[in-house]
Amino acid sequence: MPRRVTRDWVLRRRLATQRLSGAELRTGSDAVRLLVCVQAQDAPLTAHSLAMRTRSSTYDAVLDEQRAGSWVRTHILRPTWHFVAPEDLRWIQALTGPKVESSLAARHRGLGLDTRRLSRASEALSNLLAGGNALTRKEIQQHFARNGLPASGEQIGHQLLVAEVRSVICSGPPRGTEHTYQLVEDVVAHDKELDPDEAARRLAQRFYAGHGPASERDLQRWSGLTLTQIRAAIVDLGERLAAVECEGETLHFDPSVSARTTRAQDAYLLSTFDEAQLTYPTTGFVRRGPDADRTRQVSEAGGGVVIAGLDDVGTFKRKVAPKHVIVSVTADVRLSSQERTAVHDAAERLAAFHQRELELQWS
Repeated sequence: MPRRVTRDWVLRRRLATQRLSGAELRTGSDAVRLLVCVQAQDAPLTAHSLAMRTRSSTYDAVLDEQRAGSWVRTHILRPTWHFVAPEDLRWIQALTGPKVESSLAARHRGLGLDTRRLSRASEALSNLLAGGNALTRKEIQQHFARNGLPASGEQIGHQLLVAEVRSVICSGPPRGTEHTYQLVEDVVAHDKELDPDEAARRLAQRFYAGHGPASERDLQRWSGLTLTQIRAAIVDLGERLAAVECEGETLHFDPSVSARTTRAQDAYLLSTFDEAQLTYPTTGFVRRGPDADRTRQVSEAGGGVVIAGLDDVGTFKRKVAPKHVIVSVTADVRLSSQERTAVHDAAERLAAFHQRELELQWS
C-alpha cells in the first residue's frame, strides 16, 4: 500500500518539481521540456509561467527563445494551444492526434468539412508554406478564399487545427504579436516512430516526472489517453515511478526528479492555465473562499489565481500599459498583512517580467 501523505506534502513537492520553489532551470526551453506540453492559449502569461521557473526572467528573453525555435506553439493533446519542444511534437501528435481529430468529427460535418476537404486543406497548406514560408491565419484564409477552399472563420480554424494534429503545420516565428504557421517538415527532424504502447509509456513517465505527484485521472485529463492506456503504462514503468496516497487518491511521481525546496515564495500569481494550477482538479490548491464565483475565469485571458502559502485565496487580472503593469487583485477572503505583502511581492515580479513599474489595485 502507498504511504499516506497530506495535501500540503503533495503541494510542496509539486511546487518544487515544477521549479516554482525548486532550483530554477536555465532556460524557458528547459521548462517546456520538463513539463512536456505547456498550455498556452494565453501566450503572454504562459511566457511568464516559464520565466517563473527559469533564469529567462523577462518577456523579451522568453520571446527570443521562442523566435529561435526552442519550442513551438500548436494544438496538441487536447485541441488546445500548447508550447512543446520540437523533438516531442511528432511522437505526441501520432499518439494523441487521431483521438483529437475523431472527437471533432461531428463538428466538422456541421461545418461542411468532410475527410476529402480536410485532406485538400492539408495539401494546400503543404504547398503554400513550402520553402520555409511562414504565414498568418489571415493570410492563409485569404489564400483559401481565392482558391475555392472553405474559408469562413470557424472553417479555417478547424482546417488549421487538423493540419496541426496531423503534424503538417505548427507555429512559425512570431511576427510582432501575430502568430504564424509553418510546415513541421521545416522545423522538426524525422525520428523513428514509436509504437503506441511505447509512446504511452514515454508520455506517462514524462508527465509524472514534470507534474507529479498526480493521479491517473490527472494524466487522463491532461493527455486524452484512456485509463486503460495509462494503467498499462504505469505497470510497465514499474519502479521508475513511486506512489503515495492523499485523501483517498493514489498519486504517482518520479522519485529520481529533484523535489527540494530551495527558493520558496510566500505567494504566487499563477495563470489560469499554469500547469501547477490547472492539472489537478481534486488535489490542487485549497480554495479558502470556495463560494466565490469563478464561472468566467477559464474563458478570460490576462489573469489567474492568487496563491498565498499553499492556498488559493483569490484571483488577479493584469494589464500591460506603456509604463506600468496594472495588477488587479480580488481576494476571496481577508488576507493578513504578511500575505498582502507577499502578494505585492509576487505582483512586483510580474511587473519586472514586463520590465515596467507596478500599479497594484485591490478589490
